[in-house]
Amino acid sequence: MPQKYSKPNYFNTLLTDFIALVYPELCIGCREALKHSESMLCLRCENDLPKTHYANHANNSLEKLFWYKTHVTEAAAGYFFLKKSRIQHMIHEFKYRENKDAAIFLGEELGKILSESSRFKNLDCIIPVPLHPKKMRIRGYNQAELLANGISNILEIPVHNDVLFRQTHSDTQTNKGLFNRWTNVKTIFSLGSSSNIENKHVLLVDDVITSGSTIEACANKILQIPHTKVSIVSLAIASG
Repeated sequence: MPQKYSKPNYFNTLLTDFIALVYPELCIGCREALKHSESMLCLRCENDLPKTHYANHANNSLEKLFWYKTHVTEAAAGYFFLKKSRIQHMIHEFKYRENKDAAIFLGEELGKILSESSRFKNLDCIIPVPLHPKKMRIRGYNQAELLANGISNILEIPVHNDVLFRQTHSDTQTNKGLFNRWTNVKTIFSLGSSSNIENKHVLLVDDVITSGSTIEACANKILQIPHTKVSIVSLAIASG
């Protein structure tokens, strides 16, 4: 039977092109208009991102942050965080511009990095660093959870949001010294439903790690659950 010829819908094509001209999709790194072949991130920004390659190397700088503090099986960050850089623009896109799709996209990119590493092959589940309910009400979402969902799409392991809770609303860590950061987060996390991660290898996820005190406190709390292991990944690590 001869194959039926489908006439192209030129009107829809013209309409799509017109919408793209008036409301172009913008790159989350440089805010320039994307080409038809690009999604979320333009090719130039993709090639210029400051990758750490930590996922492929043990004893990297992130892992050293946790030496003698807590037991982390593996740790990696996707990119170096530099002020006024593309990675900062990308993080601001989902953290302050409410671009949730950008966070999921970047989580998937992070998931691809982990999937190509032999060091992150035995993970059982993912736990994002939680937000306090007050901040959740203000922001409407947890950016670490969105990143975790993106990673989950690639690694095909579940995200658990009912295990770790933030019980105290703490001030921003940015301008605190190292000791004050550690004391500020030492007791602010609590455990919820923990039976489903006993004997599991947990991947803790955050957006940016600076001193590591917040995620260290999370790891220490999860490691109270019998026979758990904790690995850590963040989208970015502060440089310098």
